[in-house]
Amino acid sequence: MTYTSKTSTSSTSSTSSTETTTTSTPTASLFVNGHFPRRRALVILVSALFGFALTVVWSAEFVDRTIGGNVAAALLGHEAHDAPIGGALAGVAFALATGVAGTFTACNVAAFSAIAPLAGAGTVPTRRGRMARVLRPLGPLAAGAVVVSAAYGVVVALVGTGMPQFQESAPGGVSAGLSPRTIQAMVVFGLIGLVMVVFGLAALGLVRDPLARVSARFPGAPMFVMGALIGAFLIGRPFPLFRQLFRDAAESHNVLYGAVAFSLQALGNVLIMAVLFVVMALVAGERLGTWFAADPRRASAVTAAAFIAAGVFMILYWDVRILARRDLIWYPMAPWA
Repeated sequence: MTYTSKTSTSSTSSTSSTETTTTSTPTASLFVNGHFPRRRALVILVSALFGFALTVVWSAEFVDRTIGGNVAAALLGHEAHDAPIGGALAGVAFALATGVAGTFTACNVAAFSAIAPLAGAGTVPTRRGRMARVLRPLGPLAAGAVVVSAAYGVVVALVGTGMPQFQESAPGGVSAGLSPRTIQAMVVFGLIGLVMVVFGLAALGLVRDPLARVSARFPGAPMFVMGALIGAFLIGRPFPLFRQLFRDAAESHNVLYGAVAFSLQALGNVLIMAVLFVVMALVAGERLGTWFAADPRRASAVTAAAFIAAGVFMILYWDVRILARRDLIWYPMAPWA
């Protein structure tokens, strides 16, 4: 992809704002519209600080136990924590309920960054058109999540309880205090965070769009990749309710059950996000679309900020703060965190 700079010098009222924009080839993806804000450093700084601040105040105990546990119990009709899963059908229900309950956990909150590029996708005059525009990209998002989560569910069912996510005791030596399960979470979420930061920088035109070529042929590819990242959350997920499902699938050695249960867990993770976006599109979609259309650089700034904030949060929370929780380094944390 080549980048060129254009500076408006016309004295007419339509160009009096003297926009300095960067344009890209038509192969740009959903995440990169080719119109980049002037104050890119400010976008990076503010979004990175927001991601950092979120790691300081985030309370896993409150989110996992209070919110996640109570939501799962309400959906299932009984206490979910440490409750036995009685058969495949009960496991399927448990998977969907705990997926929804885990929407706001630290390993899933970054999924909300997918809303930003959709919000800036343009304006549609009719309610039906806005609904169609909203639902269309949710298909590739769900497909990506299902492909990755189902594949991991099959692996779990085949390998069983010998996987690192079952190994909770910390080995000695250099990694003292870090169990294999913790190390796996650090690696998985650190890589996902890095990918999101790259997407954010691409939205600002600071790096090449990694999805430009594939998007030229498959326009839904960015949302599919985003869904795949959401599905990959299960690979590192330490959410207590997910570990119950994980163990049940591993002990069953039923690959179909593992694939279905893990797929529903991933879909449950994006269900509330999808509902919120549909509501937002119907209530304020026309005004929001008009605001973005008035200056396409706004969509780039919002998309970049969402991805960078989410990526910084993932990296700092899972690869830095977790070391502080093991007393290996110092990291600022709120008293309730």
